[in-house]
Amino acid sequence: MSTKAPLQNRMTPTGDIIASPARGLFMGNRGGRIHDPETKTLTNRRWASRRWICCVTDFKGRRREIMGDGYTELFFLDEATALAAGHRPCFECRREDAKAFVEAFPRNRLEPNAFSTDRMDKVLHGDRLEGRTQRHFHARLADLPDGAFVAIDGTPYALYDRGLIAWTVDGYKASAVKPPLEEVTVLTPECVCETLANGYRPHWHPSAKTARG
Repeated sequence: MSTKAPLQNRMTPTGDIIASPARGLFMGNRGGRIHDPETKTLTNRRWASRRWICCVTDFKGRRREIMGDGYTELFFLDEATALAAGHRPCFECRREDAKAFVEAFPRNRLEPNAFSTDRMDKVLHGDRLEGRTQRHFHARLADLPDGAFVAIDGTPYALYDRGLIAWTVDGYKASAVKPPLEEVTVLTPECVCETLANGYRPHWHPSAKTARG
């Protein structure tokens, strides 16, 4: 009995799109189709527009063929992972979360009295990418909000309840890493970190609480 290989549609906090049988709590897309619907494999593109969103996996009974003719479905362990990869809440299927995200989004990054989702997505796009790769910045761990992801020795860790937990495709694990006192490499886009600092609370995978103990 043959088993189909998993599709390359699982997002990591580092912005990589990998193949994994795990699907996680959320799905989303990067503004359209970035795969070949005939082969169900990714093209050289990694986004179709600046509108990178994070959606629920069940909405109004809709059913989709994964990696069909429509947009490329991407899957996230949880919302904190999606935020690190540069995605934001969808205004259709997650309207209340999207409104809360907008409310907490740093207004100093936008033109005064000129908010629009297009302007917000433009700021997000500038903070999420450097060329074709994920943009990083550096900060002291103590200055970062819960929900931010950092990389230590190449491994992604999430800041949860003021402690670090290790990310894996299947869930979070307890971490014995000693938090650095100096600056760390931050994976979550800077404007998203500001949004988290302003009070936005992402949805976590249940393993986060267990990993933190």
